[in-house]
Amino acid sequence: MPLPPSLVEHLQDAVDAIAGWMAEYGPYDPHPVTAVDAAALRAVHAELARRLRHNYPFFHPRYAGQMLKPPHPAAVVGYLTAMLVNPNNHALDGGPATAVMEREVVAAVAGMVGFDRHLGHLTSSGTIANLEALFVAREAHPGKGVAYSTDAHYTHGRMCQLIGVRGDAVAADAAGRMDLDALEQLLRTGSVGTVVLTTGTTGLGAVDPVDSALPLCVRYGARVHVDAAYGGFFRLIADDTADGVAAAPFEAVAACDSVVIDPHKHGLQPYGCGAVLFRDPDVARHYLHESPYTYYTDDLEAGGHLGEISLECSRSGAAAAALWLTLQLVPLTSDGLGAVLRPCRRAALSWATALANSDELAPYQRPDLDIVTYLPRRERLSQVDRVSGHVLNAGMALPPDEAVFVATYEVTAQALAARGHRVVADVDRGRILRSVLMKPESETVLPVLQTRLEALSRSAG
Repeated sequence: MPLPPSLVEHLQDAVDAIAGWMAEYGPYDPHPVTAVDAAALRAVHAELARRLRHNYPFFHPRYAGQMLKPPHPAAVVGYLTAMLVNPNNHALDGGPATAVMEREVVAAVAGMVGFDRHLGHLTSSGTIANLEALFVAREAHPGKGVAYSTDAHYTHGRMCQLIGVRGDAVAADAAGRMDLDALEQLLRTGSVGTVVLTTGTTGLGAVDPVDSALPLCVRYGARVHVDAAYGGFFRLIADDTADGVAAAPFEAVAACDSVVIDPHKHGLQPYGCGAVLFRDPDVARHYLHESPYTYYTDDLEAGGHLGEISLECSRSGAAAAALWLTLQLVPLTSDGLGAVLRPCRRAALSWATALANSDELAPYQRPDLDIVTYLPRRERLSQVDRVSGHVLNAGMALPPDEAVFVATYEVTAQALAARGHRVVADVDRGRILRSVLMKPESETVLPVLQTRLEALSRSAG
């Protein structure tokens, strides 16, 4: 979103407020080695600003490539305000104020997913959040493996290697969702202790059928972890309406064992801000450890230290403050953050319909959330791959006020055929096009995006 004119004013207010608090402790002379030469700082800051121009315009709706967008202005102000104090949310003595904020925002996210009781905390990323969930899964089911969809995020396979458990990739169906027949066949072996279900794969945006998979996992005694890093906040519009998403998979998350959600994706937060939540607070026993020089301020807050329920040690208290301040203005309700998500969902549905009527581009599959995948209408897969690559690179090379930014996604000939695309498989795999419409302004530029992408596709021959 564009920077509001009042942002500088709010940032100055933050500096003044923290400076006033610091003054209450009395004056002191900073050491000379910490002195900053104003002219020198101004010069190197100008160089920083120049270098930052070597980025893609993540803020603009014509940027529809990866899952990137600017944080909410409240998050910027909240982060900077707390950063001036620089609290560490590992232990209460490192961040007593922001630790309380973290517990509040985590409770809000837990309430959104439907957990009556919970244990959880913020993390520096979704990857670390998933690592913690799989670590607890390993401790809860020692000697058992982890199953995840072939379309799940690659982090699950890597995390299984890291914690020393077997990882099994389960086939996906023609919509990119976990194939439950294949899952049951694997569960029958008795080797699986945890099943990872994804409510919004980061490639296709596909939502696994959590509601159907959950009873199957329960029948075979498997723990269920939900990777909702990208799609978790769509729970706010999971109401089966025309501009909402399917309710059943998201409602079923409330009965699962753990869930990961990234506020730095659809939660309007800066990087890095992930979150992991467990439905059973007793899993805290798996985190037990001791520290000889922290954890001594238990009287400040009931519930102990966040570091006692985390694999990470030092964590930014500023991330908690940023999310807390944002949620005061944009709460986790259908009319709050949900109102930011609905235009993204409408944009995806609208564009998928428009692509189906295009003579040049075709939708790869119907979007479950706000990721749209599509391909040039060509006879051979090698041609689809070549033209997709041309559209990607030529779109970014246009002048700034005309440029369009998309991404590519690699598919197999079999995946195309499963979705009804009649493409000659002269190569085993190739690139198609992919767009993440995660900014509410996206729906205002769809005609421009499609017109320019069609023209770029035609120009490739």
